[in-house]
Amino acid sequence: MKALFALAALCLSATLALAGGETPSNPEAKVYFVNLADGDTVQSPVTVVFGLSGMGVAPAGTEKENTGHHHLLIDRPPLGEGEDGADELAYGLPSDDNHLHFGGGQTEVTLDLAPGEHTLQLVLGDAGHVPHATPIVSEVITITVE
Repeated sequence: MKALFALAALCLSATLALAGGETPSNPEAKVYFVNLADGDTVQSPVTVVFGLSGMGVAPAGTEKENTGHHHLLIDRPPLGEGEDGADELAYGLPSDDNHLHFGGGQTEVTLDLAPGEHTLQLVLGDAGHVPHATPIVSEVITITVE
């Protein structure tokens, strides 16, 4: 019985840790990298193509059901983790070298990345750059730039 309660508490804490803002999302939506996979070795500049299924892309500020715009997290912990993880889930993603915003509705970017390993993660944000109530995020992938 104790194991059942422990399992329930673990599931609840994991759910709370991944709670986003107030905008609902399609539970079947997925965001993914079209042209990159975990472990790929690439040359700089690197073109990153964003994929999305189950929802549509709309520019920041557009309040339309089942839409959002892309954000690319570079060389930082997965969404919701790290020093500012809880804040970014509830209040929105910052805009800096590790958090790139594509509020114009862009679906790809070409980046100049230094040689070495880099982590990448895609996050769909709502009209105000806040992850959806159930965040739509890709897996974190690691690429090596030669």
